Amino acid sequence: MAEVTVSQLADVVGAPADRLLAQMKQAGLKHTSVEEGVSDEDKQILLSFLKSSHGETTEAPKKITLKRKTLSTLKTSGSQGRKTVNVEVRKKRTYVKRDPSELVAEAAEAERLAAGEGLSDAEMDSTVTSEVSADASVGSLQSEQQLESKPEIRSEEEMVLVVDEPQDRSQMDPEVLRQQAAVKRKDREAQDKVAQEAALAARKADQARVESVKTAAAPAPSADDKPVVRGRRHDAPAPAKEEERPEKKKTRSKLAPKTRGKNRTHNIKNVDAFIDSDGLDSRGRRRQKVLKLPEGAKTHGFARPTDKAVHEVAIPEAILVTELAQLMNLKGVVVVKELMKLGIMATINQSLDQETAQLVVEELGHKAKLVSGEEVEEALVDTLSEHEGTSSPRAPVVTVMGHVDHGKTSLLDYIRESRVASGEAGGITQHIGAYHVGTDKGMITFLDTPGHAAFTAMRARGAQSTDIVILVVAADDGVMPQTEEAIQHARAAGVPIVVAVNKMDKEGADPDRVRNELAAKDVIPEDWGGDTQFVHVSAHSGDGIDNLLEALLLQAELLELEAAADIPAKGIVIESRLDKGRGSISSVLIQAGTLKKGDVVLAGQHYGRVRAMLDENGNPIENAGPSIPVEILGLDGTPNAGDSFAVLDSEKHARDVAEFRQIKDREDRQKRQQTAKLENMFANMGEAESKSLNVVVKADVRGSLEAIQSSLLEMGNDEVQVNIISSGVGGISETDITLAATSNAVVFGFNVRADNTARKIVEIEGVDLRYYSVIYDLIDDVKQALSGMLSPELREEINGTAEVRDVFKSPKFGAIAGCMVIDGTLLRNNPIRVLRDDVVIYEGELESLRRFKDDVNEVRSGTECGIGVKNYNDVKPGDKIEVYEVREVARSL
Repeated sequence: MAEVTVSQLADVVGAPADRLLAQMKQAGLKHTSVEEGVSDEDKQILLSFLKSSHGETTEAPKKITLKRKTLSTLKTSGSQGRKTVNVEVRKKRTYVKRDPSELVAEAAEAERLAAGEGLSDAEMDSTVTSEVSADASVGSLQSEQQLESKPEIRSEEEMVLVVDEPQDRSQMDPEVLRQQAAVKRKDREAQDKVAQEAALAARKADQARVESVKTAAAPAPSADDKPVVRGRRHDAPAPAKEEERPEKKKTRSKLAPKTRGKNRTHNIKNVDAFIDSDGLDSRGRRRQKVLKLPEGAKTHGFARPTDKAVHEVAIPEAILVTELAQLMNLKGVVVVKELMKLGIMATINQSLDQETAQLVVEELGHKAKLVSGEEVEEALVDTLSEHEGTSSPRAPVVTVMGHVDHGKTSLLDYIRESRVASGEAGGITQHIGAYHVGTDKGMITFLDTPGHAAFTAMRARGAQSTDIVILVVAADDGVMPQTEEAIQHARAAGVPIVVAVNKMDKEGADPDRVRNELAAKDVIPEDWGGDTQFVHVSAHSGDGIDNLLEALLLQAELLELEAAADIPAKGIVIESRLDKGRGSISSVLIQAGTLKKGDVVLAGQHYGRVRAMLDENGNPIENAGPSIPVEILGLDGTPNAGDSFAVLDSEKHARDVAEFRQIKDREDRQKRQQTAKLENMFANMGEAESKSLNVVVKADVRGSLEAIQSSLLEMGNDEVQVNIISSGVGGISETDITLAATSNAVVFGFNVRADNTARKIVEIEGVDLRYYSVIYDLIDDVKQALSGMLSPELREEINGTAEVRDVFKSPKFGAIAGCMVIDGTLLRNNPIRVLRDDVVIYEGELESLRRFKDDVNEVRSGTECGIGVKNYNDVKPGDKIEVYEVREVARSL
């Protein structure tokens, strides 16, 4: 071949010239330019280098694998019509070339073993046994390769069915399934046949090898030896006849197994020698492998304990008998028996105090460890206090308070540029709303609390979770009862107040009156020498809103509000409700840290993982920092408004604390109920039983439910009271209606409705079900119902008074008093009293009332009459007869 340049060679091989030059340099060639020529010798050097770098050698291959694939088509007919099945058969055969030196060495070793050279009898027997127990099929193939010096052949055959239908066997045609099964069965039978033939060949080869070894090792026969026919020699005496043989008891050794068939002469140990490595015996049958334990091994690993296990039992302030038994790994009956020995009759579901439980534990031989009921809470506080982040300024949390209809929500409406009050039932706010508003000078978080008297507790929670309070007072209305309550809550929480004098655009606005009334409540304006900022605003026109925001931010600067954002979040629950589609939804205010989606949250007696997090507009967010109100989904219940929440490291820790709080709350509630029963047991003895109105209350949010409950419980007196048998958040269910029907209760639904099943039960059972959207409508109806349950008040009204002037005797009526009516009118059918010296001496009724000789029903003032007192004749002149009437007057709360 003619000499070519490097660039021409690169074009021929299809590689870049720079890369080819680098490879030539690595091969040891001295080419540096693409224009230099390349000889045939250089090409051979480069080719050898490239082959060696890619792992290729010039030696002949030791293994060659041949593959062949054949395709065929099967046409089938079935219930679903004719179908076509593609059958693909893949065959693979591998030829391995062995080293001639290995073949010569193996042949020499085989000849030495066959001749038995240099081996003792014991070694020869062990050699024969090991050879027989080797893999027969592989041994036979290797012996053939050693003798004939042929390469080893390994063949594989695989049949693949390619079906143009779905692989779901339930949808395949039965004919296709039968053909597939037939192909698999034939393949399996062919494999079994090959294995059996290989095993038989190996067996024959091994028997021939053993016979040859025994023949070579046996001594040469002598002249005295005679052939043995049928197990006896020719010169041996003939066996005795049947009658000449001595009687021998037919016995068989218990150790010798009874064998049948043509292989009964083989020993059982020899049978295992014909099992190959695949688990096939000499006849190609598969045998079960018996696992044998090593010598000295035990049948099981269980060891009976020798000493009694002593447990350290942690005993809380109250524990059930069953829980105490579980802590000691005992049955509850054992603990009950021990209690009976101590003179305490208790069941397994009864609660024990700490001292009794400690005594039982010590009597049963265990160690008691007293656990304080507050250890869980203390550990939680320690865990939360470990997180110390870097403090940074945060936005102020502002609570808007004031009387009803003084413009709190309207003022916040204008700031948020929304319409919240228009969507509230009755035009009042009945939930705590939380919003954060971005201004030009910073962000402010607002909490809008209800102003109605029923939401006192909710307003108190709002004051405890805020930094600044905006006290909204209408300029045309002045200070009202709820305004005074807001001032008290703000002072109790130690929160500064900023007064917003609203409705300044009205004609009757009088801001001086507001200042004077607030000054009387110790809320002194700054221009009067006090420390409270007064801002005149109008929620309708927006006047003074900027001044109000500036006053809030100025107050926040004075407070120097800070919080760490790089720690797990903690804060307070603002509100919670139950949504039918999304479950429990809780509105929380983050006071420190950052809350993220997926965090484990503990809120009061409930816990859960944050599945979703929404802002006040319902938009999903991933995280939120301090002073940001959010809604979280994922808690296992609805926590109470005002409960604190915190992010914990594990769900197990949160669950333990929540369960502890639930148990403690249940125990405290039971103690209060028992105490109340004991206190009222003797107080109510001998008195008329008080009447109660049973109610079931369901509300949309937890805050409204608490406000309704507190209002209803405060409504009763000693004679009538409200008994809340069930309450909850969410819609009215079948269980609520059934409970109300059983206890004869009234069901109140506040902004919730009953489902279809519950409504059917209401119609059948006749349960009183009432819906409300304004809280004071519900309170008015309950108050009216309680008033109707009160017994009426009895009032006496004196109708008339007559003075006795003289007494006459009558044979029919006895003493007749001649009287002059001095006051009112005497009515015959009314009861009377006889007074002497203004002291009542007799109470009774009139027997006769006459005017002259006529019986009359009434006698007016200034008229004379004759009066006969029934069953009383000791009437004297100067006495007074008083006629009165008892009337029933309805009472009200």
